[in-house]
Amino acid sequence: MYREVVKIDEALCNGCGECILGCYEGALQIIDGKARLVSELMCDGLGACIGHCPQNAITVEEREAEAYNEVLVMEQMISRGKSTVFAHLKHLLEHQEYDYLQQALDYIKTNKEKMPFHVNEIHKVLNDQSGGDNNVEVHPERCSGSSSTSFQASGLVFAGKTDMVQSELTHWPVQLHLINPAAEYFKKAHLLIAADCTAFSCGTFHQKFLRGKKLIIACPKLDQSMEIYLRKIIQLIDSSQVASIIVVIMEVPCCGGLAGLVKTAIEQSSRTIPVDIFVMSIQGEIKSKMSL
Repeated sequence: MYREVVKIDEALCNGCGECILGCYEGALQIIDGKARLVSELMCDGLGACIGHCPQNAITVEEREAEAYNEVLVMEQMISRGKSTVFAHLKHLLEHQEYDYLQQALDYIKTNKEKMPFHVNEIHKVLNDQSGGDNNVEVHPERCSGSSSTSFQASGLVFAGKTDMVQSELTHWPVQLHLINPAAEYFKKAHLLIAADCTAFSCGTFHQKFLRGKKLIIACPKLDQSMEIYLRKIIQLIDSSQVASIIVVIMEVPCCGGLAGLVKTAIEQSSRTIPVDIFVMSIQGEIKSKMSL
């Protein structure tokens, strides 16, 4: 896949090892007197090591690289002790890598008997890191509201005196920051990426768009960390091999950012799949449709 990884200028590197202290993932090692990227799988591409390099020998570049693997990182972290694990978790939180952070917490919860600490200690560490002023609160015992779940399309989203509308939703969560692109239900699925407001404008959203598809919602104006969104969509295309994508956005200008994000993901992915983009009026009518 095409993503960001660190690049080391060996001519500038003097092998001091300062960058190793900043790479909690363990992707860097000093070999033959030079810092080397020893694992693309363990480089998250955030460049925390850059600030530790007195020679300015490290930069971040975009290129073809293996996908970052948080589980592999956590497996390596355990042997290095409590302080290293906590430093890694703080690192993910500081850079708003919430998806990777949740993967790490899931791993800790599943393997808590192997941890060199009690899982309840994580709550204080992460909330101290968040400073208590940015609404970040992460628990090692994962909130069921963000746990990946697949289910049959059933139940009623509306029940009136004369009509009932069936929900076509088949999985949870649906917000792009919270979804796991590697979830089994995304494999070879037909994907619907919808702006947050679309379902409120279109009264037949479930029947017109959602039926037979896996839903993801996002707001290009209010959501943060669009680079995380881009990486997830590319992973859905390349690794989960989704069969197609339908994008539904509102007619307001800011909503176009979501369509642009999908276009960029298609350009940077290794697969070509059909993509349809629907633009909806604020009254819920389809104003236009474009295919990529």
